[in-house]
Amino acid sequence: MRELQIVDAAELASAYAAAEYVVALDGDAFPLRVGEPALDLEAYAPASRYTFITAWNPASQPRSDTANEAADALLVAQLETLGATRHPAWAQDVAGRWREPGWLVADLDASTVLRLAEEFGQAGVLDWAAGEPVRLRMLASPPAGAAVAHTDWLPA
Repeated sequence: MRELQIVDAAELASAYAAAEYVVALDGDAFPLRVGEPALDLEAYAPASRYTFITAWNPASQPRSDTANEAADALLVAQLETLGATRHPAWAQDVAGRWREPGWLVADLDASTVLRLAEEFGQAGVLDWAAGEPVRLRMLASPPAGAAVAHTDWLPA
């Protein structure tokens, strides 16, 4: 397991919460936004729980495409071992300067989500129950004064 070093967790959480997330399903693109329900996606791909996770750029520290692709292959192998349904997805900033591939995964329990996020050095994931707004789960203790809407702080 990696030890996660986050310089400014509140700033990172704000950036993650403001990001755009998209899931690709059968040629259609389904947007996800923190704090909003994903009803169209949920109708198209029914499940009881959803997670957006990536293995790219642990703790938002840029790595080479080769390193990111290797980490992604390891994540995919673990998801396959778990028998998890997954769909290609990505996160991007609203200005279009940054884009990071990931996966929308159906019906992973919270402890498995946390374990995978920690293993792949992720500072946060999206995770929500069907019919509920998309939540950001940050793997850090909440910094003083951190008030990022629809964000849960999960100390590692």
